Amino acid sequence: MNVIVVNLIIVFSLNLTFAQTGGITDTSKSPYAKLQSVNLNAVKWTEGFWKDQLKIENEHTLPYMWDLYHKEETHAYNNFEIAAGLYKGKHDGPSFHDGDFYKILEGMAASYAVTGDQELNKQMDEAIALIADAQREDGYLHTPVLIEERWGTLGPEALQKQLGFEKYNMGHLMTAACIHYRSTGKSNFLNIAKGVADYLYDFYKKASPELARNAICPSHYMGVIEMYRTTRDIRYLELTKNLINIRGTTADGTDDNQDRIPFRDQTTAMGHAVRANYLYAGVADLYAETGEAVLLERLNSIWEDVTKRKMYVTGACGALYDGVSPDGTSYNPTDVQKIHQAYGRPYQLPNATAHTETCANIGNLLWNWRMLQLTGDAKYTDVMELSLYNSILSGISLTGKEFNYNNPLAIYQDLPFDQRWGNVRQGYIALSNCCAPNVTRTLAEVANYAYNLTKNGLFINFYGSNNLKTNTLNEDLIELEQLSNYPWDGKITIKIKKAPKGIYHINLRIPGWCTDASLLVNGKTIENLDPGTYKNVAKKWKQGDVIELELPMSVNFIEANPLVEETKNQVAVKRGPLVYCLESEDIIDEIDLKKVSINIDSPFKIENQDISKRKIITLKGSGFYNNSNWEENLYQPLSRNEQKVSITLIPYFTWGNRNNGDMSVWLAY
Repeated sequence: MNVIVVNLIIVFSLNLTFAQTGGITDTSKSPYAKLQSVNLNAVKWTEGFWKDQLKIENEHTLPYMWDLYHKEETHAYNNFEIAAGLYKGKHDGPSFHDGDFYKILEGMAASYAVTGDQELNKQMDEAIALIADAQREDGYLHTPVLIEERWGTLGPEALQKQLGFEKYNMGHLMTAACIHYRSTGKSNFLNIAKGVADYLYDFYKKASPELARNAICPSHYMGVIEMYRTTRDIRYLELTKNLINIRGTTADGTDDNQDRIPFRDQTTAMGHAVRANYLYAGVADLYAETGEAVLLERLNSIWEDVTKRKMYVTGACGALYDGVSPDGTSYNPTDVQKIHQAYGRPYQLPNATAHTETCANIGNLLWNWRMLQLTGDAKYTDVMELSLYNSILSGISLTGKEFNYNNPLAIYQDLPFDQRWGNVRQGYIALSNCCAPNVTRTLAEVANYAYNLTKNGLFINFYGSNNLKTNTLNEDLIELEQLSNYPWDGKITIKIKKAPKGIYHINLRIPGWCTDASLLVNGKTIENLDPGTYKNVAKKWKQGDVIELELPMSVNFIEANPLVEETKNQVAVKRGPLVYCLESEDIIDEIDLKKVSINIDSPFKIENQDISKRKIITLKGSGFYNNSNWEENLYQPLSRNEQKVSITLIPYFTWGNRNNGDMSVWLAY
């Protein structure tokens, strides 16, 4: 046989083997994780909501992002070319541009695992070769510094600029490289990531706490742990431990960067919400490997603080454009610190000025996903679902080519001040486009969140029409077909195609929002379905067995804790996992949305509607319009000058896809 043919067969078989190993996180050997991912290619959406979303992702979003980051407008690809010495030039764009490009590669790798699209494979190889050419011999890789080294004057030493984002970029590189390796079986990207991880290991052996605190937005915590899981190089686990140990030991730490005090002393969420959520996700990864009890204790305390005091009804995080330190106890300026994109104080949840950056909401998903792996507790899946369907999907248009940086819960065109960030999705957010590639990679990986494996069973986290085919942890094959129009409908049918021998546990999530679920297995009723739990059904499964889960989706009015001052005497509307909102387009012309209240005593009618060629379910009901004339008055006597109006509520994630009018999630009643 021809030697080349033999080599191709070997490479193909290696690729096939590696492509079957590991998901977006690989906790298969993590001693303190109860759950692990199915493989990247184990789940395929077959119809419905996520099939439609992934079609847009593959046909529109990924190609758009690939082209965008090759354009002079963004200069991201050009930065790698200049750093590699292909031509002379200067770095352009934000210092986190490298990391944005790595996120796109991660999304491409996740998509390739399912589609096998060879054009994606070719494009990734092209980019990876360029990145390798730009990398320094010692493994360092950050184009703003490398360009200055090659073509200009370096100035401050690498890794010493607080806002340099070197380690943030390196973290996204390492994560993307692990996903690429699991998707393709090729080590070209992983080898680059090893160089980066080795550089960080050597750097942190002698780094001072002051240098350590320069690692803002610590994606490298997740990246280094994933490198350890992929390569089993014990140095990378040692590095992650050191990252936590050295954090918070500097004299000039801030709440903005979550390093004023050591992590092991923190009990509440503080500071920049993206940086915070990335930190919490990374610490959860570390706990999965070490089992250090205090880490989980702190994560639990912070999670309670976020979900019970600081998280929006949409699952969004980071309420304030600018806040002050929650730990400030005096008028000393070093105690009371300005914080950007802040979590803020408990119950401080403004709507029109909400920051709620898409990246922070994705960070909430990443953190809760890891908490789910540790515990198997459905409360984390509830938060994942809430964030994903609402505050994360809000970050991308229905056509897949425009993006939000922030995701407010109210929009008014006649505010007497300019918002720092606009409320219109853009194809490229020049000052901070980090959210666009982040939502791109997140949606490409949604199928991997749908299921988990345990030693004796399967967890079903997200519902929707898909096929699952994977090996159990005992190397038996399990194959099932799920049929559902979720999230529009709560009827779910699961057909067993192949099942392992013996007793096998299938754990079905009963969402926290559903109080009257019902379950049949081969026509037999299963009792005791508690909201916010997984229902375990253990039996000897056989081909042809059918599971029928019904999650009735009534229209629910949600009210906030009275300490949330901005939503007093107001309600939000939810149906199933979806939060709804009112746009000015869906009330009578010329009516000011700010003066509209909702009639909670009138039933809402479910209707089908198309927005941007996407089929959605709207809620048609009635409300009241108070035609008081304020004329810029701050106060005036109470008026009941109301008239009845018809209103139609749309899912929050679809706002702003028709016109740029007013919008509100919370409505007076």
